[in-house]
Amino acid sequence: MTGGFRIEDIDGKNIQVDPGPGALVRTYQFGLNPMKINILMVTHSHTDHYNDAEVLIEAMTRGMTRKKGTLIGSRSVIEGYERWGPCISKYHLSKSEIVTMDDGDHHESGNLKVTATKTLHGDPKAVGFKISSKDFVISYTSDTEYFEGLSKHHKGADVLIGSVIRAGSDRIRGHMSVDDFQALINEVKPKLAVMTHLGMKFIMESPEREAQRITKNTGIRTVAARDGMRIDLDDFVSKQPTLDQF
Repeated sequence: MTGGFRIEDIDGKNIQVDPGPGALVRTYQFGLNPMKINILMVTHSHTDHYNDAEVLIEAMTRGMTRKKGTLIGSRSVIEGYERWGPCISKYHLSKSEIVTMDDGDHHESGNLKVTATKTLHGDPKAVGFKISSKDFVISYTSDTEYFEGLSKHHKGADVLIGSVIRAGSDRIRGHMSVDDFQALINEVKPKLAVMTHLGMKFIMESPEREAQRITKNTGIRTVAARDGMRIDLDDFVSKQPTLDQF
């Protein structure tokens, strides 16, 4: 499924990331409340990352009746850039704090600091997100090719979440393969690595076996996301946020 993922209770905030098709339905299916989202993040202007953003904005703002929550998005998502975007209507931008980010930009929300990270993808304004609390960091590559210097944008991550579309060294332009993600893990050295956004060909093979291979090769626990998966991060941070995969 392509509903993105949710970070629950990181410094008291709930963050929904890349709400693609089905995000609203999957939120309810897996026992979460979309009205409790505080921050909605959208990395770029491809449908599998932004499709349900407007309906989750409506949930976050109680049907557009309250000024509530924060929407953080790439320039292509919020404003549009050349032939990419915009992806969210002016109406849906009217009831939340709107933060437009290019790679390298920072935004602070309470004790959280969000940094937009560089990507190399079809949408030239696509970004990833590095989410830092006072004692914990989650970094998400979004869709990107592996490139020299990618790791510097994700250094210091306790949890590294990567969009990995193919197994082994089987690459598609604008995306990482498993071997690419392994190289990134070796450079970033997180406490936990998560492969998500798996391609259909990869899913039909063995994502779990590839995750085990990375773990063996790097010494860093790596897991392949599956629909409905929840990771309790209490082994990595004292305040115990959770990561829910849609």
